[in-house]
Amino acid sequence: MTTPYDAVRRRTTPIDAERSTVPRIPAAERRAALVDAALRVVSREGIAAATTRAIVAEAGMSLASFHYAFASRDELVDELIATVVAREQQAVVPTPEPGRSLRELLESGIIAYFEHLKSDPDHEQAMLELTQYALRSPERHPLAAAQYARYAELARNSLELAAELTGARWRTPVAEVARVLVAFTDGLTITWLVDRDDAGALAVARAAADALSRMADLP
Repeated sequence: MTTPYDAVRRRTTPIDAERSTVPRIPAAERRAALVDAALRVVSREGIAAATTRAIVAEAGMSLASFHYAFASRDELVDELIATVVAREQQAVVPTPEPGRSLRELLESGIIAYFEHLKSDPDHEQAMLELTQYALRSPERHPLAAAQYARYAELARNSLELAAELTGARWRTPVAEVARVLVAFTDGLTITWLVDRDDAGALAVARAAADALSRMADLP
C-alpha cells in the first residue's frame, strides 16, 4: 500500500535530477577544472563575463557541479587569484652562461620574460585584470598584495643568482632592486599590451638592465 509519505519520498526536484547526472569527479579535480575554465573566460572576455554559467559552459559541467565545488562565484574568483599567484613562474631567470656580465644576464632575463609575454598576451592581461579586481574589493586586497609579494620574491631570487653567477655584489639592498625590476616588467607589460611595439619593449629591456646593473659593484 502506498502512503502519501512514500510519494513524498519518491518525489524528485529538477535539482535532484540534475545532481543525479553529475559525473563522480573528485572534488579537488572539479575545483581545479572550474578554476582553469574561469581563467580561460577571463583571458578571453574579461572578469565581467566570467559568470557562473559562462564558467560551467567553458568547463563542460552543469550548474550543479559548480555548486558542489564552490559556494559562490566570489569563492571561485578568490581561488582563481590565489591559483594564478601559486602558478606564477620566475619572470626573469638568468641562464648560467659563463663569461657574461651582470648587465648582459639581466637583459637576457628581461627579454626572456618579454618572449613569455608575447607567447600568451591574453593570460598576462587576465592577470592584470584579476589584480584590479582584487584591489577594488577590500576583502580581496590581501590577494593582490600576495601576488606582488610573490613577484618581488621571484625577482629577488633571480637578482641574487645573477650576482652569484657574475661575481657582482648588490650595493643597493636586493629587496629594493627587486622592486625596481618588478616595476620595469610591469611597465613593459602594460605598454606592450597597448601598443604591441616589440622594438620599444626591447629598448625598455636594455634600459632596465643598464639601470639595475648600476646598483651593483662589479668584479
